[in-house]
Amino acid sequence: MTTLNIAVVGAGWMGRRHIGIIARSSDCRLAAIVDPAASSSAMARQAKTSHFLSLADLLAQGRPDGVILATPNQLHVEQGLACVEAAVPALIEKPLADSIEAAERLCEAAERAKVSLLTGHHRQHNPLMTRAVEIVQGGRLGRVVAVVGTAMFYKPDSYYEEGPWRRQPGGGPILINLIHEIGNLRALCGEITAVQAIASQAVRGFPVEDTAAINLQFANGALGAFLLSDTTAAARSWEQTMREDPSYPSYPDEDCYLVAGTHGSLSIPTMRLRTFPGERSWWNPLDGEVVAVDRADPWERQLENFCAVIRGEAQPVVSGRDGLRNLRIIEAIKAAASSGTRISLS
Repeated sequence: MTTLNIAVVGAGWMGRRHIGIIARSSDCRLAAIVDPAASSSAMARQAKTSHFLSLADLLAQGRPDGVILATPNQLHVEQGLACVEAAVPALIEKPLADSIEAAERLCEAAERAKVSLLTGHHRQHNPLMTRAVEIVQGGRLGRVVAVVGTAMFYKPDSYYEEGPWRRQPGGGPILINLIHEIGNLRALCGEITAVQAIASQAVRGFPVEDTAAINLQFANGALGAFLLSDTTAAARSWEQTMREDPSYPSYPDEDCYLVAGTHGSLSIPTMRLRTFPGERSWWNPLDGEVVAVDRADPWERQLENFCAVIRGEAQPVVSGRDGLRNLRIIEAIKAAASSGTRISLS
């Protein structure tokens, strides 16, 4: 199997993560680091790879097999279009774009050119999520009726001092954190067709929300409720329950999702599955089991999927269109919170 050449554009925190994962991969090698910062040149020397100041410089020198864009949001579409024009598949970190219109333009260009686009929602590559989706979609729970989700944690004051833009509209947890959750909920329960939301900034007093309560309607008739807050002393969040990132403390007895159907329910990530062995009634006990799942690094699995897509062996787990859909739902939630109305999504 030919080793693929993958270039990473953007050498910030996320870019460095991708660089480290490529270094451990047997599917690909690091073809180049692209970043205008002086420190990135030293990083490229240490990684024994090429360094370019811009994506245009990279593409002018040759065509890598794939590009990972880990650059600021406002650059995603411009750089994604450059990859499409050069016929280079791209994995673009979330969000796919900084506006719905720009994301649509990028997706349409990629589809016309038949160039693969992937969106970097790495959580859907987590083996726990993969197994949970198999259980839910495989019918173990019966017809899905409801899903309850939480992302409740406390961001310290330093988080806002280091990035004052986070205090302003566009910097709150709806845009920064909730877009991850939307991708997961769509994978578990199907397409979201309508949203309602209430947001508050009562605790921090910033112009942007610190807490939001969201209602969701799915195409299959299921309903969802999601509570989001970055100012709660709680551990019911993906970061604090999934054990993906060791820099976060972990609480193995906590869950961040519960999917409930007519015959059973599944808690995630404890993977506690409860089903009725016989007659379904709240008077009768539910059987319980913990579904075993082998853990693996979701970023590594995401890279494996990207390489398989480049080789024509697989479809994207999270496509450009998925990234667009997640962004569209986030914008609808923001509009619902602002207007107090129910927003339908076609």
